[in-house]
Amino acid sequence: MSDNFPELKINKGLIGTIILGVFLLIFLWKSSVKIDAGEAGVLFKTFGGGVETDSPALGEGFHLIMPWNKVVTYRVQQQSISAEMGVLSVNGLEVKVDGTIWFQPDVSKLGNLHQEKGQNYIIAILKPAIEASARSVFGRYTPEQLYSSKRDIIQQEILEEVRKKVKSEYIVVNEVLVNDVTLPPKIKDAIESKLKQEQESLEYEFKLQKAAKEAQKVKIEAEGKAQANRILSASLTDKILREKGIEATLQLATSPNSKVVVVGNQDGMPLILGDK
Repeated sequence: MSDNFPELKINKGLIGTIILGVFLLIFLWKSSVKIDAGEAGVLFKTFGGGVETDSPALGEGFHLIMPWNKVVTYRVQQQSISAEMGVLSVNGLEVKVDGTIWFQPDVSKLGNLHQEKGQNYIIAILKPAIEASARSVFGRYTPEQLYSSKRDIIQQEILEEVRKKVKSEYIVVNEVLVNDVTLPPKIKDAIESKLKQEQESLEYEFKLQKAAKEAQKVKIEAEGKAQANRILSASLTDKILREKGIEATLQLATSPNSKVVVVGNQDGMPLILGDK
């Protein structure tokens, strides 16, 4: 009987060690949290005041927390929403708009976002702000402006409007893109016809301006030549002409093609006779 007692003690110790090991494994499993790339975590303290808003969000990697607490993860990298919606122009015409918005939650205020807005903040907060801003901005313009010349301005105005609406909602809006504006076919055809006529008018006006510039250029060149001729004529006196004639005669006299040179015709200029 006595020989069995030590064996029982050893078994009890082993069981206790196993139980402790299992307890530690469960503790570590419940206490460990992994945050993936592009995410951040909000700590919820079950016995310590709920959502942690004073401390920074948990970053990427492995974290240990108390097993009775939990972590809610958020995607904090830049995201996009694409949507198609109907809006009214300034004259009440319905226009279909296809747009995209780039955004991300404010990581420094992630605890506040989780506490006040929740994980459904995109549908609950951001989308209504985008729709309201788009309707407000598109309602300032005519269909022609929406279709052609005002696209960049409209994008910037929508971006500013959305930013104002979500400024206190812990959401960062980076950019707004208007991908497409669809008008009723008749309105679109009328605008395209008008734009074509305006383009043709601009081309015709350009051709007229080009022709006028060419004519002006020819006129200036002709006036310059005429002025040069007047100056040259005024400077060519009889004496200068005789001197030039004598120089030319001397040069011709040395030429093998010149046979007879008679100096002193009725004008006082050299007379050159051809080959005999």
